[in-house]
Amino acid sequence: MLDKAFEALKTFEWGVDPKILDPIDDAIVATHGDAEGRRQLETRLVAVLSSDVPHAAKGAVCRALRKMGTAHSVPALSILLLDKDLSHMARYALQAIPAQEATAALLDALEKAPSEIKIGIASSLGARATDVPVAALTRLLADKDPSVARAGALALGELATSEAGQVLATTQPSDDATKTAVADSLLKCAEELLAAGNKVEAKATYERILGSNPPKAAMAAAKQGLAASF
Repeated sequence: MLDKAFEALKTFEWGVDPKILDPIDDAIVATHGDAEGRRQLETRLVAVLSSDVPHAAKGAVCRALRKMGTAHSVPALSILLLDKDLSHMARYALQAIPAQEATAALLDALEKAPSEIKIGIASSLGARATDVPVAALTRLLADKDPSVARAGALALGELATSEAGQVLATTQPSDDATKTAVADSLLKCAEELLAAGNKVEAKATYERILGSNPPKAAMAAAKQGLAASF
């Protein structure tokens, strides 16, 4: 059954019943705890990404690698990051792979990608959070494309660290949408600080938000948070 599923990937297109690929998902479950079995399955999946199969097939493989991919999958997925048709699926897989190589691949692509792809990569880096350097996302705030600047602000909010908050607090948004994104992200940072018991820094962050003339919703949230930080 598994061999048939891999054979089906050679011509798999959107609109084809995806159940034909179910044996791959079954194999992912069956090899849980079986290091050698997982290695062999991952190797086969990676080989598909490097072959001449339809985009739909590569998308299906990316979904599978999201569930069980390791650093071994990163090089093949990285190649797809700058492909406008497959970037979203590649980053979807990479953001879930628990290996520093995945973060490195996303950061490398971030430097090369056009704006429409850069926005998605920033989102994936925000989703990874734990091993993402603040400096890489900070650079996005000065991007000439407001959509990229907003993506950077939102990703920094996902990191929700003191360092990310300090960067956001000194940002001068160029448009109202980015201003809202910065305020929302600062709120996330403040909430994390407050939850961690760091009331002094949380208070300072809420005060920065209020001093920036934020949108009404952010202002209300900041006032509530400020009251809780005393």
